[in-house]
Amino acid sequence: MNKDRKTIAIDMDGVLADIEVQFMDWYESEYGIRVRADERLGVPEPEGFPDQNAIKRYVYTPGFFRTIPLMEGAVEAVRTLMEDYEIFIVSAAMEFPQCLSEKMEWLQEHFPFISWKNIIFCGDKRVIATDYMIDDHCKNLDFCMGKPILFHASHNVNQHHHLRVRSWNEVLDIFEKENAAKA
Repeated sequence: MNKDRKTIAIDMDGVLADIEVQFMDWYESEYGIRVRADERLGVPEPEGFPDQNAIKRYVYTPGFFRTIPLMEGAVEAVRTLMEDYEIFIVSAAMEFPQCLSEKMEWLQEHFPFISWKNIIFCGDKRVIATDYMIDDHCKNLDFCMGKPILFHASHNVNQHHHLRVRSWNEVLDIFEKENAAKA
């Protein structure tokens, strides 16, 4: 770790990987019903679908995590942030053991420029001590040792106690302003 550069922990699901679209696509494929994000505002992921067991079934299905679509602008934004910050990809991946290899393969495909040394699969993100953390779940950000940044998702619309971003462009704007303030 370069002690001269600030560090950013970036979550995978809901931040780099568009897990909401994956849930909607898999649900539609199985049931023929498209449950849109705007129909699930403020509702935890499993409760936002008519069959509340579907989401739990999907996250235990081989191939689910490997095929999640990329969040728009994520690759370019991470590359840009890496110019000034040390980036760590952090995922609470221990709950679904089959996802470990799938997430690693996904990262190798979409973010091959991130070293394996900068990928952290854990059970609880409270141990992560970075200067910033970007995540879509307040349960991870509430214990953030640095500055928490909440990535917008339908399930977190009613949570307002962290700085919210709605896109990777907004993330870049925050760090651009911070860098300008340091200069």
